[in-house]
Amino acid sequence: MKATIKDVAKLAGVSFKTVSRVINNEGTVGQELQERVWKAVKQLNYRPNLSARGLRGAASSIGFIYDNPNSNYVIDMQRGILDECRAQGYELVIHPCDATNRTIIQEVLEMIDRSRVGGLVLTPPISENPDILAAIAERNVKFVRVLSGAKAPDDLSPCVYIDDRNAAYAITEHLIGLGHKDIAFLGGDEEHQSSGERLAGYKAALEDHKIKYSAKRVIPGSYSFESGVERTRQLLNTKGSNPTAIFACNDEIAAGTLFAARIAGVDVPAELSIAGFEDSPFSRQAWPNLTTAAQPTSTIAQRAASLLIKSLRNGKKVESEGFYPELIIRESSTKARH
Repeated sequence: MKATIKDVAKLAGVSFKTVSRVINNEGTVGQELQERVWKAVKQLNYRPNLSARGLRGAASSIGFIYDNPNSNYVIDMQRGILDECRAQGYELVIHPCDATNRTIIQEVLEMIDRSRVGGLVLTPPISENPDILAAIAERNVKFVRVLSGAKAPDDLSPCVYIDDRNAAYAITEHLIGLGHKDIAFLGGDEEHQSSGERLAGYKAALEDHKIKYSAKRVIPGSYSFESGVERTRQLLNTKGSNPTAIFACNDEIAAGTLFAARIAGVDVPAELSIAGFEDSPFSRQAWPNLTTAAQPTSTIAQRAASLLIKSLRNGKKVESEGFYPELIIRESSTKARH
């Protein structure tokens, strides 16, 4: 039987009017009572009648705006945000876009007005574009950013930040520890801050282990399988010796690298060690399985949605949270041949 607002009130030990105030974010209920009400809402799996609220979306829906070529990343993000929305009684509005479009700011603002969302979860490169962020802030719409970094960059909004630099350092150091001194780096889309952070970690590890950095071994590209294939072929066809290891900026690129190496007759990992990043399905479905860094995208998305909903309900400052991807060593990396 479907739970009612009176069931929630009874379980929480409050009046149904108090439940209504909490759900409608009226800001007149104390923190302790709010927590009791939301605990009861979750326990009873209560689903408010969102269409009857007539609010600007603060208590009904949130939006997820993204521009990312990695389909696995997008699916995991959607799953994480949707799980939190369902648990908290919110609807989710999903809006894919092209961040390079000259009308992107107008597009985002029109989406906000049209959908009447109360807040937004933003992912790179949208979350790292200061012009878009300023336009959203001017509309007085709350948002949470998912972005790359070792800490929140400012107080503009709560963030879920991912320490890509130190994770990339750990991957590069792992390869160095296996005896690799000629390690190539295949970058992701340059407009994504994660690509720069991962490159910085790669460079720092080389420097700390006194291995000379070579710009020729760093090849920019995009976060895609095809980019991995194309740039690995470029590396393997270059005159001179091939690298003994490749650090790809994500698992999709790394899977493309593995494919290109196979076509070229290069044995992985005996002749070429490969590492990716993110621990996506690509890393586990490829053979050999890819060494990578675990980035729990679905969990990150769920925490971002949770921070946003918390800020919408409480109207108070919400602290940012950090995630620290961990090295996962698999069969695609082994000791270098000398």
